[in-house]
Amino acid sequence: MTAFIFRRLLSAIPVLIIVSLVTFMIMWLVPGDVSAEIAGTDATPEDLAAIRERLGLDRPIWERALAWYAALAKGDLGYSYLLNRSVADAVLERLPVTLSLAGLALVLATVMGVLLGIFAAIRHNTIFDQGAMVTALLGLSIPDFWFGIVLIIFFGVWLGWLPTGGFVPFSEDPAGWLRSMILPAFTLAVTQMGVIARMTRSAMLDVLNQDYIRTARAKGMTSGTVIFVHALRNAMIPIVTVVGVLTGVLLSGAVVIEMVYSLPGVGRLIVGAIQRRDFPIIQGGLLITACVFVFVNILVDIIYVWIDPRVRDEG
Repeated sequence: MTAFIFRRLLSAIPVLIIVSLVTFMIMWLVPGDVSAEIAGTDATPEDLAAIRERLGLDRPIWERALAWYAALAKGDLGYSYLLNRSVADAVLERLPVTLSLAGLALVLATVMGVLLGIFAAIRHNTIFDQGAMVTALLGLSIPDFWFGIVLIIFFGVWLGWLPTGGFVPFSEDPAGWLRSMILPAFTLAVTQMGVIARMTRSAMLDVLNQDYIRTARAKGMTSGTVIFVHALRNAMIPIVTVVGVLTGVLLSGAVVIEMVYSLPGVGRLIVGAIQRRDFPIIQGGLLITACVFVFVNILVDIIYVWIDPRVRDEG
């Protein structure tokens, strides 16, 4: 197992290098000049030139790229042009908000999607199956920003049950954290629940038709044991795969949800940095987000091995 994990960690290094390079190149090829944001509207050309020289923006792009990688090798993500603080501090301060949102959304989407998919599979070709798949399709079709606004109006404004925005750290108040995150997480989860439900239904239908399932039923095992112990575990590989892929979707979707619910997360930080051309924040935020996604996929590979040890030999 240790060798398997080590191989996966090594394979992640080229991915992160490519992601960081692509991010750097795209950011520095985007039109716009952060020196104008720093200097203000009354700045003279001489003022702009002085700022560009101070920030190193007058150097060739290849020289800036080498400096970026040299700093990155030392664990330095740079310094924000506009926040007057290190990129690492700015991003890591907001990372718990984004991870809370994406993590809770992933749990909700997985639980709802798996249960809905199992229900559809065991009621195959019935009105319940069709209803479950229609529900999954609705989840896939609803724009998350619109759904978020509807939930805010209904639960936050009309009923007053939940806050309409803001974030409470889990360490300060677990109940407050859940109240502040349940609406954003549910909004994000519903759009992905349909994907998991459809994959679960398909995987379960394949497994439920296997001979060993019929044998288990013939031995008098209860339906719950057959479905959740024997069938679900053998259907988990494709389900875990799609859950791992959806982690990246949830992290990217968190940007929109953070704006809708006024959450101080990494997504909102990056959007503000894009608007103001604060490129170090954008690069650092995207790189840390990519690291989280790569780590989740390594975790998915470990879960593969736990479910089916043959994967370890193939990897």
